[in-house]
Amino acid sequence: MNTSFPTIGEAHIEALESISATILRAFKTRGYARIQPAILQPSEIFVDRSGEEIRRRTLELVDPAGREVCLRPDLTIPACRHAVETKKPLPARLCYRGPAFRWRKNEPAAFAQSGAELIGLASRAEGDTEMLALAARALRACGLTHFRMMVGDLELFATLVDALEVPAQWRGRLKRHFWRTGYFEKLLARMVAGATNAAERAIEDLHRLKPEDLRPAVEALIDKEADAPLAGRTRAEIVERLMLQAADGASPRLRPDVAELILNFLAVKGPARSALEQIRTLTKPVEDAMAGPLAAMAARLDALEGLGVDPGRIAFVGHFGRNLEYYTGFVFEFWCDAGGGALEVAGGGRYDTLMESLGAPRGTTAIGCALQPEKILMARGAA
Repeated sequence: MNTSFPTIGEAHIEALESISATILRAFKTRGYARIQPAILQPSEIFVDRSGEEIRRRTLELVDPAGREVCLRPDLTIPACRHAVETKKPLPARLCYRGPAFRWRKNEPAAFAQSGAELIGLASRAEGDTEMLALAARALRACGLTHFRMMVGDLELFATLVDALEVPAQWRGRLKRHFWRTGYFEKLLARMVAGATNAAERAIEDLHRLKPEDLRPAVEALIDKEADAPLAGRTRAEIVERLMLQAADGASPRLRPDVAELILNFLAVKGPARSALEQIRTLTKPVEDAMAGPLAAMAARLDALEGLGVDPGRIAFVGHFGRNLEYYTGFVFEFWCDAGGGALEVAGGGRYDTLMESLGAPRGTTAIGCALQPEKILMARGAA
């Protein structure tokens, strides 16, 4: 019976502990101080800041006081929360190791994670370079040298959306969901075409109501569909979401040519240098706005090549944003081939707005990475 919490033997435990210790040494050598975030965390800090994807995969429970808590699905938010609550001097360099818990398809729900967070460094460019170097050196210290990378940039996409003629009401949603392949394309089509089914038309009709009449109408709409599942959300959350959708109904439509440019951007995929040139060509109509983010990505590629990463093994993917909503900019993953398949052995990115939402001063920068000792062990065994 697969419970998603398999028992592992002594030899495997010792191998994982050895890899985790090697990673921590690589971090500490670069000035990162170790912390140990609590395993039990308040549920809302993950749902509010990581998005619906985490809600579905988080292991939640209720403590004796009736508070909703969870087994930490990752360690970035607990580490950042620790930095804020203890008023760490900035820039703060923190590292950790320990288990994380979330439901994962065909994989154990509990898994080891070793990571580092760089918080409050004024220069984002220097922070990006430092974190890339930290992750690459830690992997090499573990014996992995023949890895490939996937990179993306949420800020690059956000800049494009802001530069194009996109109605203000749509911009936040496009930025938030752009990495959700399939869902995003349907969302974009709806922005162009308007309501396409009875449910959407019912929501769209709500925007004609006076503000004081909107909530009762939404409540009535939910009552009419009383048998529909709430997908893990409370009734209040559903009401608020429908009210936002009703407001969207009054928005101007998205021009088809703008939608096409956005889709073409997201379709860019391939060797990073050539991908950036492709993006420059695609975004000629707004080239002044795109110049800064494109130059920043080119600088990161320079840094990676300076670290000895083969440029032919770095792919840029327009649709790539990882699967956590707190990311705001540059994102990356390291992959290794093992046993005929591919393993993600490390990943991370920039999440500048997360710190402020946790109580840090406005403008506090943050970037981090997490390595997976189990995947590193598998990749090393296949090398």
